[in-house]
Order: sequence, then structure tokens, then C-alpha cells
Amino acid sequence: MAQKVLLVDTTLRDGSHALRHSYTPDKVQEIARGLDEGGVELIELSHGDGIGGSSYNYGFSKTDEIELLAAANDVIERAKLTVLLLPGIGTIEDLKRAKNAGAKAVRVATHVTEADVSAQHIEAAKNMDMMAVGFLMMTHMASVETIVGEALKMESYGADYINLADSAGYLLPEGVEERIKAVKEAVKIPVGFHAHNNLGVANANSLAAVKSGATYIDGTLRGLGAGAGNCQLEVFAGILQREGYETGTDFYKLMDTAEDIVQPMMLRPQVVDNGSLMLGYAGVYSSFLLHVYDAAKKYDLDPRDILVELGKRKMVGGQEDMIIDVAYQLKQSQSK
Repeated sequence: MAQKVLLVDTTLRDGSHALRHSYTPDKVQEIARGLDEGGVELIELSHGDGIGGSSYNYGFSKTDEIELLAAANDVIERAKLTVLLLPGIGTIEDLKRAKNAGAKAVRVATHVTEADVSAQHIEAAKNMDMMAVGFLMMTHMASVETIVGEALKMESYGADYINLADSAGYLLPEGVEERIKAVKEAVKIPVGFHAHNNLGVANANSLAAVKSGATYIDGTLRGLGAGAGNCQLEVFAGILQREGYETGTDFYKLMDTAEDIVQPMMLRPQVVDNGSLMLGYAGVYSSFLLHVYDAAKKYDLDPRDILVELGKRKMVGGQEDMIIDVAYQLKQSQSK
């Protein structure tokens, strides 16, 4: 029997970064309907930085995410409507509102060394009869031993599966294999993977994850996401079909939804440009990119210089407010 791989779509969450959080209920419904009919297992919808993320620091959403969740819930018949929650940005009260709007699952995301802050949120989700996922971000920044320890914590809190995220698009396939295999051997629950394409290897990394035992793989239609985007879902569905894996997806439906609905909405081609490349090269959180462009314009700097400095300082998700400070300091140093 062919190995089953379950596809998780984050077009309506990670893709929100690339669209500057401008989703509307009608577009959400078009995309969610296409994904549901296309056989995707989980459809993740939130502000790009998770529920509660609409703010000055992270960018305001055009439409409140609760309204967007309700709109998506109206058209989803099979898939689990899912939200992302970053403790410190989203709260349990936000999760309750998301649940009431139709969310069936939550992925609780922490920095790779901070799984302990997810305990109360995972427990709350399980008490609400929601699927709960432990989501470890920036996994290139920790040793395999550390990642295994953090994954075991999330498993002990009640997570239904562990998702490892290459949030900076820094890893190469060997690094993905090493991390997935180690976590897969350590935990008794499934393992998943979330790739970014800043070095152009998101789909290759995702295939490496599958071959190493991952059974949940994240992607976005047309690769729409922070930085150079994510594993391109419709492409990866085709790759898995070619490789003989069972996904339960309608390859043509995913292709059509990507081409007819998502592509016309895109503000720019989802390519590995200089800024995205530097994210992966320096190991910087992918959602920083548009903030870096804004700071570079404000202070007349090369965005690559800002990204290198952010990488040196090991900035992580949640520190978007520091980008302006770093740019200001760089400008001051150049003026001396």
C-alpha cells in the first residue's frame, strides 16, 4: 500500500504576508472552496502572524480574521479549518473566538527552543475538542538533540502531531532529513514539515521530509507566502503523484484554483529575488522581508545589509519591531 501524505494548505495564512493581509471574505471563500474540493486535509487561515496578529507591529488585516474564518467555514465541507496561534501574539480567548467561527484545529507555534510556552494553549485546544499541533519554528537555529527535546515536550502537552518549520528557508535537504528522522524516531505521533523557498529548495526539502517519514506537508497555492514563498502546493501534489504517494487530492482542481483564483491576486511574482535569497542565506525569519523593504526605503539602505545584520543578531519571529531599530543603527554607523 502506498504511503499516505496529508497536505496542509497555508495560502490563507502564510500567503497573507505576501498580500499585506488584504484578504476579503469573497476571495477567502473562492480559495477555501477550491482547496476543500481539491482534497486538502487542513486549510489554515489567520493573519500571517497567527490569530491576534493584526496590529501595528505585524500589519493590520483588511478584514477581521474572525469574519474570514466564518466565511471559509460556510463553504468548507470536508477539510479541517485551521488557525495558527503564536503564544504572546494570540491568546486563548482569540482561540475561543476562532473555534466559535468554525475552526476545528490550531497549530500552536513557538520558537524552536521555547516549546514550554505552548503547554496551556495546546491543553486549551484539546479541552475545546480541537485538533492541536505543536509547531516548532526556525528549526535551523537549534541542534537535532534540542529539537527532539522540544518536540517531546509538545507531545507531552497533548499535541496530535509535531510540525517542524524551516521558517527562514535556510535548510538544505540533508538538514531536513536529519531533523525529521530524529523527531520521527523520538515521538509516537505523526511529524510534519513547513518549508520556505528562499534558497529555491522548498519542494525538494518537502520531498526529503516525506522520504524521512513526515506525513503532513505544508504548502501554498502558487507558493504564495512570506519571503520567496512556500512549497508550491499544486506542484508538490504532482510530485507526490509521480512518486506514487497517496494524497487523496485532486491534482487538476488544485492547479485550477492556483491559476484561476490565486495568481490574479498576487502583488508580485513569487520568485527568489535578492531579498528573499538573503533571507535564506542569512537565516532570517521569512515574514520579515516586507518590513525590511519598508525600513530600507525609509533610511535609504540596501535591504541586504539589514538582512545580514538581522541574521547576525539571530532575530526571530515576534521581533518585527526591531527591524526599524536595526535599520536606524545601520544608517547611523554609515553616516560616521
